[in-house]
Amino acid sequence: MLIPATQLRAGMIVKHQNDLFRVMNVVHVTPGNWRGMVQTKLRNLRSGTQLENRFRSEDKVDRVTFEQHEMEFLYQSDDQYHFMNTENYEQIVLDAEALGDAVNYLKANLRVQVEFYEGKPMGVSLPKTVDLEVTHTDPALRGATVTNVLKPATVETGAVVQVPGFVAIGDVIRVDTESGEYLSRAK
Repeated sequence: MLIPATQLRAGMIVKHQNDLFRVMNVVHVTPGNWRGMVQTKLRNLRSGTQLENRFRSEDKVDRVTFEQHEMEFLYQSDDQYHFMNTENYEQIVLDAEALGDAVNYLKANLRVQVEFYEGKPMGVSLPKTVDLEVTHTDPALRGATVTNVLKPATVETGAVVQVPGFVAIGDVIRVDTESGEYLSRAK
């Protein structure tokens, strides 16, 4: 589906130079009396490489829409992540490269939207937040009364999240999957 370059938004998937790219960043530039342009940062979905591209305002861009299916994350073995379709119980496997940063938030039984392009799984769309258990963090410092001091905490998926000093091992915390930031305790 062709759309004007001025309608590009971060997160969209476009076909550019016969390859699929996720739009990471979009800036509309109007330099004085010149023609306007759209400066974009694109990430290749196959290779993971990033490139910057400048489109003229009047250019048309081929936007790709994915078919999405709700799937449940089952388990990980080596670099392979196994998912099951919740309707027909069909299973698929994606590698860590296709998942990108999403691997930091995948835990057993988590329901995600798996994106398919021409019948081939391309990646996942995570829920906005996930609840993860803290498996390692340093104890809070006694007498530390400053409340906005953060410390690193390792969660059950192996990701490291900056958390407030009162968070302890065994706590379940809510994490924003887009920014990777601590939001609150979950329980």
